[in-house]
Amino acid sequence: MATFVLVHGGGHGGWCYKPVAQRLRALGHEVHTPSLSGLADRAHLMSAAITLDTHIADIAGLLEFEDMAGVILVGHSYGGMVITGAADRKPERVGHRVYLDAAYPRDGESLYEHAYDAIHAARQGLHDIDGVQLVMAPMPGMAAFFGVTDPVLGPWTDARLTAQPWQCFEQKLMLRQETAMRAIPESHLICTSTISGRDMDLLTQRSEGRVWDIDTGHDLMLTEPDWVATRLDAIARL
Repeated sequence: MATFVLVHGGGHGGWCYKPVAQRLRALGHEVHTPSLSGLADRAHLMSAAITLDTHIADIAGLLEFEDMAGVILVGHSYGGMVITGAADRKPERVGHRVYLDAAYPRDGESLYEHAYDAIHAARQGLHDIDGVQLVMAPMPGMAAFFGVTDPVLGPWTDARLTAQPWQCFEQKLMLRQETAMRAIPESHLICTSTISGRDMDLLTQRSEGRVWDIDTGHDLMLTEPDWVATRLDAIARL
C-alpha cells in the first residue's frame, strides 16, 4: 500500500481531508494530513515570518523526519505551490505529485501571479492583526466560496477555516532542483468549472494523460470524497 501526504489549500487545514483520509486508510494506505504553520490547529503559531517557504519547509521536514520514500504528495489549491516546492526540495522522497484542483506554478511565479483574478479578489480583504497581514478572514457562509453548500457540511467547514498570511500568496516559488522535480510522475484531479483557466495540453502532456475532472465545487475533497479517494487509490496502484 502507498503512503500519502495530503496538503491543504489556503485558509484550510489538515481537517479538510478527513473524509478522504478515512477512505484511504480503510483501503490500507498510510495517510498524513498536516496543517501548515499558522493555520487550523497550528493557528497559534501565526507570525509575520510565515511565507510560502515556511510551508514548503513544513512538508519537506515531514518527509525527512518521518523518513518517507516514494510518497504520493497531494496538494489542493494553494497546496499546489507547496507540494511543487516540497518535491523540489526532497525529490528523492517523492514518488508521485497529485494536483487537486491546484496551482501548477512555474519557477519564479507567485500564487498571486499564477491565479491573479481569484487572489486579487481575496486581496481586497487584506487586514492586519498583531502585525501580520492576513487575507481570507473566515465568516459565516464562506464555505460556499469554496463550493461547499451542503447545509451540514457548510457550517462545519465555516467553523474550521482560518485566515491566511498574505505573504504566502505573494512570495515567488524559487525552484532549486526543477529537473529532478519534473521527472517525478504527476496527475491532476480538476473541477470541471476551472478547466477554462488551465493549459490542459500542458497538463496532459506532463502527466502522460493522467488528468480527470469532476463537476463539483473547488473543495472537491469535501464535496466528492468517494471520487477523490477512488482516484488517489488508482494512482497508488499504477
